[in-house]
Amino acid sequence: MRKSVGQASYRAIAQLVARVVRDDEVVGSNPTGPTKKSFIRERFFLSPPIPAIIPHMHFDDSTHFDLIVIGGGASGLMAAGRAGSLGKRVLILEKNAECGKKLSISGGGRCNITNAEFDIQLLLENYGDAAKFLFSPFAQFGVQEAFDFFESRGLPLVIEGRKRAFPSTHSAPDVVRVLLDECAKHHVEIVNRCAVTKIHHANGHIESVETSQGTFTADSFVLATGGLSHPETGSTGDGFPWLKDLGHTVVTPTPSLVPLSVKEQWVRDLQGVTIKDIKISFTVDGVKAFNKKGSILFTHFGISGPTVLHCAQPVSILLQEGDVDAHLDLFPTLDEGSLNTAVLELFDGHKNMLIKNVWGGLLHAGILNRCLMLASISSETPVHSVTREERIRLVKILKKLSFPIDGLLGMDKAIVADGGVPLSEVSMTTMKSKKIDNLYLTGDLFHIVRPSGGYSLQLCWTTGFIAGSEG
Repeated sequence: MRKSVGQASYRAIAQLVARVVRDDEVVGSNPTGPTKKSFIRERFFLSPPIPAIIPHMHFDDSTHFDLIVIGGGASGLMAAGRAGSLGKRVLILEKNAECGKKLSISGGGRCNITNAEFDIQLLLENYGDAAKFLFSPFAQFGVQEAFDFFESRGLPLVIEGRKRAFPSTHSAPDVVRVLLDECAKHHVEIVNRCAVTKIHHANGHIESVETSQGTFTADSFVLATGGLSHPETGSTGDGFPWLKDLGHTVVTPTPSLVPLSVKEQWVRDLQGVTIKDIKISFTVDGVKAFNKKGSILFTHFGISGPTVLHCAQPVSILLQEGDVDAHLDLFPTLDEGSLNTAVLELFDGHKNMLIKNVWGGLLHAGILNRCLMLASISSETPVHSVTREERIRLVKILKKLSFPIDGLLGMDKAIVADGGVPLSEVSMTTMKSKKIDNLYLTGDLFHIVRPSGGYSLQLCWTTGFIAGSEG
């Protein structure tokens, strides 16, 4: 077991290293390899950490803590700060070089910190089957409490479309800073670059955690390792194998908010084009399944955008049942008869123009060309030469422009992934495991399907705060 660094300050440790290791000594026999001094400097994190960590690295001779939080992401930082505020000695074990890596890029770097739906019942409608488990935790620490937490610490929030709340600075790193400052204020200790390798347990109780930096013990443990979305930030689902070993069921994670892959080249050729106010419907083996209204973004791999992302989870189920097709209704406010009348009036007013030029801003040129091709109409055809049959074919295609869905993109493109521990295996009033008597779970470790728009981070704030209060 590696002892903690002790009461020595950074300066004292640096002096100790300087006495026992000459600058020119190397590790092993490689003359160009790292010096022992640089190796030990890395080992004990003498390279400058981010400023918020320096004040609270008060190591002592013990490796035992009141609470150990495994994972320094959104819910882990919230849990640690809350526990520290209650006077507990808290340690965060974070495998990355710094805490909050995934949080710092969330929302395109702006951080959609929560959703400003203050009615708990309406808020819970966005969490599907999990809603019945979440009323109690959201009543303890809900949207209003999240607003109060950040704004009382100097970070005002602003509300944008769909009730999405962002920091007024539009900077995700500012959210990380507030959480780290809260941890510093309450003397939470943080060890970065510290990967947990094993959780030792017996008789339904965790005894210690073994890490790349030694072994640590605690009265209680919070597992806040996150799910599988954005694996490039270290969110690689480390907690799921440990949870299985601890006796929990783990529903296999799938990307639940992720773009859809389309092989048809004309779709990919529209890369960067957004069409608004349309309806997208999905069928499986020709049978209508569901539809949504909104905007879609064409990409080099298929289709994306908020509307498409929210379709991904049900589409993933349909793909297991058969062939899935998407159908775009480009004029959802008009039925087929009304659209035919509108097109006829448009044509009557521009009889001598080419058909490709009469639409103005109604249709993107790339989409129009695809519709004309499917209707067997040349884009160079004068309007007065379009037959009734051709016009009717075109109207039908404008109401149902179809293409097959090849699949979902992987976890690397996922905004949110579902999967994890069923809520029935956790006391959701305390976040305490029903399998392990000193373990608490948070955030993306729960099997909860939810949309984008701040709902995932609110789940982190809620579960993290409660776990920190109870652990």
